[in-house]
Amino acid sequence: METLKTLKPTKKKIKMIVEKTDTGFSAYSEKFPIFTTGRTIPELIENALEAATLYFEKEGLKINHENLKFEIDFHQFFKYYKVINAKQLARKIGMNPTLLSQYVQGQKKPSDSQMFKILTGIHQIGEELSEINLIYK
Repeated sequence: METLKTLKPTKKKIKMIVEKTDTGFSAYSEKFPIFTTGRTIPELIENALEAATLYFEKEGLKINHENLKFEIDFHQFFKYYKVINAKQLARKIGMNPTLLSQYVQGQKKPSDSQMFKILTGIHQIGEELSEINLIYK
């Protein structure tokens, strides 16, 4: 008779590289043989969790959302999140709009400090939006 194995929680971080595809998105790990697809980002995240869970189950490790870290390249991020206006973002974070546009179009690659500035601005907008409740009358 087969016994149920108790899975141990892990602090292991699994980086998943996200790419836009014609039918949605794909994600893969460079370090582990884990890959998946999804029509939307939320679906991709759930599918990646399922794929990682299946892979690490063999090692007796329990995987959760906190173990997964998703990364998407700059150009693909702005391609998917078209709602973020690069020109307005540049103004908000004090960056030259033409320079940010060149980053978005893949004509130039941002330095680490520029990338940090952009990412901080995007996170700030996300935090601001998460604190707002819309009302209607």
